[in-house]
Amino acid sequence: QVQLVESGGGLVQAGGSLRLSCAASGFIFSIGVMGWYRQAPGKERELVATVVREGDTNYADSVKARFTISRDNAKNAVYLQMNSLKPEDTAVYYCNAEISQYSGAYPFNYWGQGTQVTVSS
Repeated sequence: QVQLVESGGGLVQAGGSLRLSCAASGFIFSIGVMGWYRQAPGKERELVATVVREGDTNYADSVKARFTISRDNAKNAVYLQMNSLKPEDTAVYYCNAEISQYSGAYPFNYWGQGTQVTVSS
């Protein structure tokens, strides 16, 4: 079974920084796109950032120039460095990864359990 485990959430004042980590474990052959999504109370889950295996990244306009996504393929891990945090960044942040468990297998989407990020004003 594959698991994604996140860490690094918490409470921070506006203007502060947090770093989220997510590690995939289990029977893994390869990982394609990895990313972070977030869901604020009463809102739909939205894309924050993604990174492909080769390192190309994509960001939501709302976080560009403030957040940086990166990955460590050897550790099956993805990270999100969040700087200049704003109250509107408050949400549960979810890790996502497209994982194939064996050669030639269709990749499935896996989600972490979520980690709370709260930014106070």
